[in-house]
Amino acid sequence: MTTLAQRQAQLDALKTARATGARSIQFAERKIEYKSDREMAAAISALEAEIAGQPRAKNIVVRSTKGW
Repeated sequence: MTTLAQRQAQLDALKTARATGARSIQFAERKIEYKSDREMAAAISALEAEIAGQPRAKNIVVRSTKGW
């Protein structure tokens, strides 16, 4: 399973490739070639949705008092 940081790096690389007009992207040891801009846009949307759906670390502050 990939971490949130890895997914974010994939998203950044995909957006950069799309902005430069590249149709293929290599991340880690995988090379992916997209046939159209629409296909790249769908991949970006899917990654963004996946990142938004992952739980994030939350800070919990506990305050207590003794008595009233």
